[in-house]
Amino acid sequence: QVQLVESGGGLVQAGGSLRLSCAATGRTFSSYAMGWFRQAPGKEREFVAAISRSGGTTRHADSVKGRFTISRDNAKNTVYLQMNSLKPEDTAVYYCAAVRASYYQLTSLDYEYWGQGTQVTVSA
Repeated sequence: QVQLVESGGGLVQAGGSLRLSCAATGRTFSSYAMGWFRQAPGKEREFVAAISRSGGTTRHADSVKGRFTISRDNAKNTVYLQMNSLKPEDTAVYYCAAVRASYYQLTSLDYEYWGQGTQVTVSA
């Protein structure tokens, strides 16, 4: 089993940057593909980015492409989401998720484990 703990959220002005981290417990982190999702008030949870278990392949949602970057450090059992050029519409609770698979997954139903979420608020 994997436990995930996100950190790094906060309040930032539009155009600013944040880096989210997701620390995983367990010695098999490198066996898991990882993803970031977000959920704004009154909206469904949506895919943001995902990364294969090796880190060699990534995928980003069109809405964040060119602004956000997912990465991972398997030695540190951590996955990151670097968020630049933030916009008010990026405001949401951000969740990291894990699935025991080689390749990244794009839908929330494919993931087995979830963190508790971290709030990101972007002011205009």
